[in-house]
Amino acid sequence: MMQLRTSPASPFGRKVQLAAALLGLSDEIEIVPTDTSDPASGLLEVNPLGKIPTLTLDDKTTYYDSRVIVDYLDHRAARDGRVGAGLIPAEPAARFRALTQAALADGLMEASLAQIYEVRARKADKQDPAWIEKHAGKAARALAAFEAAPPDGARSVADVGLAAALGYLDLRFAGAWRESHPKLVAWLAAFAAETPAFALTAA
Repeated sequence: MMQLRTSPASPFGRKVQLAAALLGLSDEIEIVPTDTSDPASGLLEVNPLGKIPTLTLDDKTTYYDSRVIVDYLDHRAARDGRVGAGLIPAEPAARFRALTQAALADGLMEASLAQIYEVRARKADKQDPAWIEKHAGKAARALAAFEAAPPDGARSVADVGLAAALGYLDLRFAGAWRESHPKLVAWLAAFAAETPAFALTAA
């Protein structure tokens, strides 16, 4: 049994869980709820960066970050002949298109987290409005790019990343993105309908 250290609200951890579900590997992964601020959590013993998600295999091999974990899970699913294998396409054009969109989704998550961390980690009079505005701009541009061209075709690493990112925006920003991004609203509804794990992994 593999172990995935993550937290319920982590969009990157949710991305991994969604990938595992699409690949048919959820039953092989034990979810270990982890508080990154707790030195007794055991996280630092397997990941010197103290970050989640972190995946540990039966033989104690450990992988991080989410991009590496999803790549590993896709490789494992292909090795085992799983029906859902292929989240990272083999054909070059499709592969690099999916990876680029996945990077955009990761950037959307990072920009969203940066805003939340600034508000939570600093007292109101110490917060940097310019920092928040900078990352809000990144998130807005990423959303606009996805609204113009959401992932299509067979489900890929881009889909799980975007679904996790939009779910995080619903969780932390009260779904404010929905009003001005109707194509993404429809895209996420379709993804959620096809992927029961999306509801099951919600914080």
